[in-house]
Amino acid sequence: MPSLSKVSRFAITLAPLLALFQVAHGAITGAETATNITISNDYLSLYLDKAKGYITKLKLGNQDLLGTGQGLYLDCYCIPTGAWTPGGSGATFELFQGKDKLQVPYYGVRMSHDYNNIGEVLSQYWFLRDGESGLHAFSRITYNPVANPAAVQGLQEFRTLFRPNNKLWTHLLSSTDQWAPLPGAEAISKQIVVQDATWSYNRTPSDPYVMQMSDYFTKYMFSEEWRGTGVWGMYSNGSTSADGSTYGAWLVQNTKDSYFNGPIHSDLTVDGIVYNYLVSNHHGDGIPYMTTGFERTFGPQYYYFNKGNPTDDIHKLRADAMQFYDPLWNTQFYDTIARHVPGYVSSPNRGKWHAKVSIPAGASNTIAILSANGVDPQDNNVDYKSYQYWAEVDPVTGEVEIDSIVAGTYRLTVYADGIFGDYVKDGIVVEAGHTAHSHVTFKEETAGDEIFRIGIPDKSSGEYLHGYAKDPTKPLHPAQHRLYWALHDFPTDFPNGVNYEVGKSDYSKDFNYVHWSVFGGYANSLRTQPVYDVNNWTVTFDITQAQVKRKKTATFTVQLAGVKTAAGNTDVTGQPYSYLPFIVAVNGKDLDPWIIPANQSSSCAVRSAVRCYNTAHKFVFGTELLSIGKNVLTLSLPYNATDIETAILPTTVYLQYDALRLEVD
Repeated sequence: MPSLSKVSRFAITLAPLLALFQVAHGAITGAETATNITISNDYLSLYLDKAKGYITKLKLGNQDLLGTGQGLYLDCYCIPTGAWTPGGSGATFELFQGKDKLQVPYYGVRMSHDYNNIGEVLSQYWFLRDGESGLHAFSRITYNPVANPAAVQGLQEFRTLFRPNNKLWTHLLSSTDQWAPLPGAEAISKQIVVQDATWSYNRTPSDPYVMQMSDYFTKYMFSEEWRGTGVWGMYSNGSTSADGSTYGAWLVQNTKDSYFNGPIHSDLTVDGIVYNYLVSNHHGDGIPYMTTGFERTFGPQYYYFNKGNPTDDIHKLRADAMQFYDPLWNTQFYDTIARHVPGYVSSPNRGKWHAKVSIPAGASNTIAILSANGVDPQDNNVDYKSYQYWAEVDPVTGEVEIDSIVAGTYRLTVYADGIFGDYVKDGIVVEAGHTAHSHVTFKEETAGDEIFRIGIPDKSSGEYLHGYAKDPTKPLHPAQHRLYWALHDFPTDFPNGVNYEVGKSDYSKDFNYVHWSVFGGYANSLRTQPVYDVNNWTVTFDITQAQVKRKKTATFTVQLAGVKTAAGNTDVTGQPYSYLPFIVAVNGKDLDPWIIPANQSSSCAVRSAVRCYNTAHKFVFGTELLSIGKNVLTLSLPYNATDIETAILPTTVYLQYDALRLEVD
């Protein structure tokens, strides 16, 4: 737990940092009238407009952070007609006041709104603590439909947004490696839509974003995985502020246990709006479905605002925000305000877990996950009461520890880059106030002697062409997969298709990051006419007599980092390829197809991602199909397999390979 001096460090200037440790607390105030609620301390002040239901004014010192933008608010895609922003007529409000266990005063506000009085209530909580320049956020939804208790409603999106429209903000950042100037007003006025939420800025080549980052902008370029460091936001470089100071507005994921879908879940972070996506299926993960009795409290997360000297860059202001990226930060404060936030589990009802993991040779980036018992971490949305936790395993000692776990029974999953297969064990019991212990012997799965592997089993397609490799054409060098996907013209890269030769080819150059059924056409502004002869790939390899001597069974493992069936990212069935057949042929002999289910479909590569919903299959066949000498595996999607898209998105189905392996036994 940070000392009070560290917690009190949130003064509104960064330098000299040491001077900030002894900032004295001033008065924090709060007031409520019939039309508004105001809360302020020496650093941050907010104004919540009751007629709208959200924060419409926010200042750091004298600096306006919002302008006349929509503000700081909660919304959802969670009602029968789709999207809804609660607040205004029918909303209720409550102002809180108190002192935490360290005797630091705070104020908080709750906004609640029952949609059309049907029994679906959204609530948003904001808390400001004295001495801090950030807002602690909790979001809550309950579902008890009065007129139709049997009604089911999908919680497709649930998010908070910091949405300014003033000219203060000049840059955006989603991670250390992904940041850029915001596109300028002229570029935006002349932009051309090329895909859903994707624009061409070719008309404004001198715009700083275009010069430094890309000729295209999409909000998906700034998506991040939840395993990564969860601090993102916007920055002002001082050119737009009254006194030349720099400013930052950051979302800090100081806790992640109330999100869903595990550490490989990815989502939007910032695009001129600073998001906190608590639930979404942008990249194809499952969502919770609300039935009578549903209730879920998300949070806390922290919207942090800071001010720096004119020479402080975006990374320095983000580094300041990073001090709060800790699930144990402010535990005593959260325990105090738990009485205001139904559903938040305070520290006396949490425990700890420790394990010693035996790591297999060749493993790197080993992770241990505790999630809903009995299901894959990607699928924990099926239990709306579930929580999730993960931590990196020490590569030298194998030690791993997770603190502040809500008491309960969990599934333990361990996996690592470079290793096929996961370690899975259900029934891990964590008791409040106690430490649970596990000893894990993690071994790579095997189905015999390995003949070859392609790629790295790391749950991504980033190692292949146009994946993680940096774009050499722009100074900020974004990863190529983040760019508008049509820039990676498959017929140009592979005029004869993908024909991979084991032992000769280089998967970073000769294996594409996406296997398309058809390339070009709808939503491809650079190749408007489809190219159809792209759906069959080949893998050629040699077999010796010694390798198959007395071997009867071959196993070809296909691990996918993502797949788009005709079900898209919302798992819609009823189209011909909602359940997608993937066929492997061995020397011209088709094996039984793998029918990939609709509920495993993603929207991955076309939304700038290389790691989405993971799935895998083992094709098992007799070794008599193999030949001594040259062999050919053909990997096939159906010819011209497409879907119906309501948004401007490519209609083709596609696969993104994680890794492939052939074994004999």
